[in-house]
Amino acid sequence: MKLVTLAEMKVIEKEAIDAGSSIEKLMEKAGEGIADFIGAVFPETSESILGLVGSGNNGGDTLVALSILAKRGFQTRAILVRPRPGDDPLVQRLMKQGGLVKDASSNDFKDLEPWIEEASLLLDGILGAGTSLPLKSDVSTFLVKIMPFSEEIPVIAVDCPSGVDLETGQAAPETIPADFTLCMGAIKEGLLHHPALELAGNLETVDLGISARVAAWKAIHSEVVSAEMVSEMLPYRAADAHKGSFGTAMIAAGSMNYTGAVLLAGRGAYRVGAGLVRLAIPGPLYPALAGQFPEATWLILPHEQGVIHEDAAAVLRDNLDKTSALLLGPGWGKEDTTREFLKNLIVAQSTPSHKGRIGFLEEGLEKEKGLTPLPPLVIDADGLKLLSRIEGWTEMLPKQTILTPHPGEMAALTGKGIDEIQANRVETARKFAQEWGQVVVLKGALTVVASPGGLTYTIPVATSALAKAGTGDVLAGMITGFRCQGLGALEAAICGAWVHAQAGLLAVEVIGDEAAVIASDVIEAIGEVLAEMS
Repeated sequence: MKLVTLAEMKVIEKEAIDAGSSIEKLMEKAGEGIADFIGAVFPETSESILGLVGSGNNGGDTLVALSILAKRGFQTRAILVRPRPGDDPLVQRLMKQGGLVKDASSNDFKDLEPWIEEASLLLDGILGAGTSLPLKSDVSTFLVKIMPFSEEIPVIAVDCPSGVDLETGQAAPETIPADFTLCMGAIKEGLLHHPALELAGNLETVDLGISARVAAWKAIHSEVVSAEMVSEMLPYRAADAHKGSFGTAMIAAGSMNYTGAVLLAGRGAYRVGAGLVRLAIPGPLYPALAGQFPEATWLILPHEQGVIHEDAAAVLRDNLDKTSALLLGPGWGKEDTTREFLKNLIVAQSTPSHKGRIGFLEEGLEKEKGLTPLPPLVIDADGLKLLSRIEGWTEMLPKQTILTPHPGEMAALTGKGIDEIQANRVETARKFAQEWGQVVVLKGALTVVASPGGLTYTIPVATSALAKAGTGDVLAGMITGFRCQGLGALEAAICGAWVHAQAGLLAVEVIGDEAAVIASDVIEAIGEVLAEMS
């Protein structure tokens, strides 16, 4: 689903009209798409579908949709909340198809109440692009009166809930929350800001049939991730596969102060389908962790007071021959010796010619020249903070590395302020993904995944359930799990971020409250999210 500004959408529509379309044709496609959605999602709607109609294009789209639904056998009614021309052909068309129409300006609200009370679905097409706040008194008064009725039935907003500013995401207090918002052609940027996001419900797009011939459409490089997009990316799982078919995820994680990160990341990788998870940890963590995670195998790393020692780079490199993807960073801490471990790992260096005892290098062991190529990398959490303290790190990383910073870690990597980053998350992620030549996952409400080629993908979810310690470790493990199954860096990041967000929402349903959700609850919800997509 494309993500556009209002200015970009105006250019797209103008080019479409110049290429041979028209407002009428675009409106017909919009109405048909709305009707198709209602027929598919609410096929059992036997009572009245009530459209709230404004004077602009959103009202026109709504009238076309009601006419098509009436022709298909649905009972449709329209209330003209804002005035339309007396000879409006769209109103006449609806009436010819058997739909009923009333004008709110010439009817007392009590005369409209029976229609509202009998409605089984509400179609909100009063206001759209160009809404200015505060609302005019006639619209605000009507919305206030209809609000109690709207809480009892599904509400579908046409392009946006009436009262939402599609540029800023601000909304009038009278705005009726929607269960679904059907965006014409593309999702408008304002819908991904608060409070519009909470009012819009589930975001869907209606195809206006303009993508093939409009250059301005093809120039849009921002998308909103959907279930359909992720479903097409998920790895195929053959019935006769074995664990080797789904790769090995190596996760170098943990320190004495952050043991839980190891388990959370490892379980996240397994839950999305990794064939084998190997956990590379400082030696002292093993007794505490091994019994809690029987599905994992272990690589014991040299340590210094419970944190990964710089000498561990050689040990890890010597055990990467069957690794499909490598996660670095969860729970490391920020000690200098661990920074040197990271630097030694990513800098071109020699590797030992023989394996020493588990977790330790034999003294005096001669080294041969040559390199063990690193597998696909994911770097998260403290790994990113330590990376920012390595001079020239942007030139050291293998291409297609996935970096997963939250805003604070992004600030450390870029030198930008957190407020500046948060003010323009999409463009910030895009800029640095291009500059670094890596895939960037800018975490937080409305996580943004950006590619080195300048494409961005926004996850349309914001929930405080994921504002908990450990949920980032789960996400990093999930992305690594998808990467080790053979997905490309961009696809693995998109799938991981989207499934993680949906698991957070599902965990709220299971637990009952956002505040009560913990990272382990998110892991437990992953399976059901994947099941719903199969």
